[in-house]
Amino acid sequence: MISKFYDVKHLKGDLTGGLVAGVVALPLALAFGVQSGLGAIAGLYGAIAVGVFAAIFGGTATQASGPTGPMTVVSAALVAAAIDIAGSLESAMGIIVLTFLLGGLLQIVFGLINIASYVKYFPYPVVSGFMSGVGLIIVILQLFPFFGLTSAKSTWLVMQDLPRLFTDLNWQALALGLLTVAIYYLFPLITKVIPSALVALIVASIAGYFLAWDVPIIGEIPSGLPSLQVDGLFSIDASAYALIAEYALVLAVLGSIDSLLTSVIADNMTKTKHNSNRELIGQGIGNAIAAIFGGIPGAGATKGTVVNINSGGRTRVSGTIHGLVLLGVLLGLGKLAGYIPLSVLAGLLIPIAFKIVDTKGLKHLLAVPRADAIVLIIVLLMTTFGSLIQAVAVGLLLASLLFMKRASDIGEEGMKVGTLAGFDGEKPWQDELEFYENYKDKVYIKHLYGPLFFGFTSHFQNEMKNVPEGVKALVIRMDRVPYIDQSGLYALENAVLDLHTRGIKVILTAVQEQPKDKLISIDIVPDLIPEEHLFATINDGFEYLESHYNL
Repeated sequence: MISKFYDVKHLKGDLTGGLVAGVVALPLALAFGVQSGLGAIAGLYGAIAVGVFAAIFGGTATQASGPTGPMTVVSAALVAAAIDIAGSLESAMGIIVLTFLLGGLLQIVFGLINIASYVKYFPYPVVSGFMSGVGLIIVILQLFPFFGLTSAKSTWLVMQDLPRLFTDLNWQALALGLLTVAIYYLFPLITKVIPSALVALIVASIAGYFLAWDVPIIGEIPSGLPSLQVDGLFSIDASAYALIAEYALVLAVLGSIDSLLTSVIADNMTKTKHNSNRELIGQGIGNAIAAIFGGIPGAGATKGTVVNINSGGRTRVSGTIHGLVLLGVLLGLGKLAGYIPLSVLAGLLIPIAFKIVDTKGLKHLLAVPRADAIVLIIVLLMTTFGSLIQAVAVGLLLASLLFMKRASDIGEEGMKVGTLAGFDGEKPWQDELEFYENYKDKVYIKHLYGPLFFGFTSHFQNEMKNVPEGVKALVIRMDRVPYIDQSGLYALENAVLDLHTRGIKVILTAVQEQPKDKLISIDIVPDLIPEEHLFATINDGFEYLESHYNL
């Protein structure tokens, strides 16, 4: 009967993948819980609820979900704002729980109304600037705990208080934090079988305990199953409704983007296709259940998902086991976790935060179109030192306005191109007919129209994935592509990388000046596409293919 619904051949891999993913998630759940301002236990509750229910109801078979850096930063901002309104954390719990609950319910609605189809229109510079800003927020806010001190709740206040790091620091806490960072980076050189984050957490915590150092610790963590946190939902002041709606929407949108990006990574690793709408419903259910038990919201966790897949996880059973492992920790080891020094958790979060920072996007700031660079920097600074919500809104508005300006310039220059890049089906153009008849089973030709920009990148990548098996080369005609933005550059890069793994050569023809300059500036040419694979005309490309490949 079991095999009718579940192929038992996956059981061993799912058990191993889920166990390892749960072990990896443990230190991060505790650390993100502390970062949120609700305490380590809130991170653990969130990891359990989201981990189990998103796996059961979600649309990505190998997804491991739980608290993530971006979701935790928004949650921490909400907690601080709610305390400002209510006066204390206890009084603010109704606002916090309702916001988390509404965020989860909105994700369910998103899945039901197919909102996932619109997520692809987020420009790369906006996502890059936001993620980098989130990474910097975590680093800045964890500086004081890393030095054994209490931290302010905003990045501005932390930056103003920096001198205290050198006058009031706790050398013992700093030593444990440095030990944690060292183990995190160096232990993988010994073995990658055991997660370095877990080793760092255990070793540094044991060192602090037996040395009897006077360092701030997590403190008492409740053990046993959590109780419902719904009492405060019925006594919320109406003045908090706007805050609740605002943060719930941000958490829902961010959690959706975060999860779907991880789903795409899982698809690439397992060669499967996730169900985006079902994934959002599953994440929403997990976040809603986490909320009513006082847990922080989460999303698809990239690191946990990758570890799960690499350890053998292949079905949603692995993600469920990942959450149950954390439940077992809660029931059996909750009290021990209370002795973990806060500087150790900071030592885990800081390296992870640096991984959130989009170094690729920052490295190419001077190479990508200036408009994209400006949007990225503005979103990054607004995210880090201002409002996360306003940062994304301003970024989207700027990206749209700048693209419209560029499209207008193209029109004024008299270029006859479409308003949106597109494919002209699969019918060969007149100058391709002879070559097409001879080599149609071995060479694929794609025709691009108009600027390759953020609104088209998802469709572009899907089209590239549809290149059939057995094809030896892909010809992309760029005669009518006058402009390519940062999103388009990275979409083309990812598509070429994927085609190369399938053994398909890519050549470009009639590349115009701006796209060519940008392809060269970020090293797509010549690192991925050699210069000899760029041709002035389609006939030059055909002659090259006939003379260099066994067609």
